[in-house]
Amino acid sequence: MIQILNRLIDEIERRVGEDIDIDALAASMGTTGYHARRMFSSLAGMPVSEYVRRRRMTVAAADVVGGEDLLTIAVRYGYGSVEALGRAFRSVHGVSHGDVRRDGGPLRTQPTLRFRLTVEGSVPMDARIIERPAFRLIGHAARVPLVHIGVNPHIQQHIASLPAAEHQRLKDLGNSDPSGILQVSADVDPDYREGSDLTYLHGVAVEGDIEMPGDLDVIDLEAGEWVVFRTSGPHPAALQEAYAASASEWFPSNPWRLRPGPSIVAVLEHAEDFSTATCELWFPIERG
Repeated sequence: MIQILNRLIDEIERRVGEDIDIDALAASMGTTGYHARRMFSSLAGMPVSEYVRRRRMTVAAADVVGGEDLLTIAVRYGYGSVEALGRAFRSVHGVSHGDVRRDGGPLRTQPTLRFRLTVEGSVPMDARIIERPAFRLIGHAARVPLVHIGVNPHIQQHIASLPAAEHQRLKDLGNSDPSGILQVSADVDPDYREGSDLTYLHGVAVEGDIEMPGDLDVIDLEAGEWVVFRTSGPHPAALQEAYAASASEWFPSNPWRLRPGPSIVAVLEHAEDFSTATCELWFPIERG
């Protein structure tokens, strides 16, 4: 995966002024756009679309300083007008192209990225691969913004809004692994941009012919393979570290890639105040 990401960077550099189809590029390199976007975002700390925009405006800055016609520059980098170029330019550099043309700066340069696999992994990751038949996730869903670090207050608010009796009803309905009350993140932006909306479902896993209560939201999952990571420690820090380590250590070292689908957290044990917890983190995967 590291080699693929570096080839992706090279293609972005070669075609920095073009409309780049990341999905097509990823497919030509033997992976999927979904997996490439998720791995890029996790390792680079920014979506690939944001990196492309920053590199494009970094290169465009040299042309702006050089005094070339602004419309010509805009068209070269894929913008239909000087105004569109100006909005993109200001979003990256914090100043207008007119200010830079007059004063020569200030400019914020985005260096070309290069991914390297460092020797980590001194602590083994507790993971297992399982194959699951089709099953359903049922519960109460809400649209919430993605938060990378710390507790997500919007999810907390959603859970707190549910009556205590509803948690027990959900537990009684669950009849499949992953067991217990689940924290499900679905419809996540492939670029994994912080603040982007996702569907959070507080619910359980079910399979077989059971009558679905009409007041619950449903996510249908196809049969397939899953990787399951077990985490234990401060909550939610240990869980968020597992998310990061899956991208930086596990996926580059194993012949699997993410397939579209939700990530699922099953809390197995927890302190009364939830300061610590033992959890399972489920990702849908396929062979790379």
